[in-house]
Amino acid sequence: MAGVRRCPADGSCRSAPGAEGVTPARGEVWWVRLDPTLGSEVRKTRPALVMTADVLDRMRQTVVVVPFSTAAGSHPPVTVSVRCLGRRAVAVIDEVRAVSRERLVSKIETASADDVAAVGEAIAQILELP
Repeated sequence: MAGVRRCPADGSCRSAPGAEGVTPARGEVWWVRLDPTLGSEVRKTRPALVMTADVLDRMRQTVVVVPFSTAAGSHPPVTVSVRCLGRRAVAVIDEVRAVSRERLVSKIETASADDVAAVGEAIAQILELP
């Protein structure tokens, strides 16, 4: 995909020029550096969906993201099928986390409204929200 920076498998991405100071928006998919991690947390630099409300994205230095994986199968509500860069992936719902904007490497794309809604519904389900 033209203009999309791909990170090597070893997760050694560096911040893209201009990525700092950019305000991510709900529904955007970004490369996010998740290391260092502890225990069985999802590791390395990988795509993640921004789920924070836009007003909070503008006010806070952290954003709430849900990381994507291609290794796992879809098992709702813990993992939900999504598309990223035109390929099948899963959003790993139980790995939802707040990350510093400093962990955002570069924007990949904007997710479909259906994918954002499915991820939001799965978050509400695993957290037993009304």
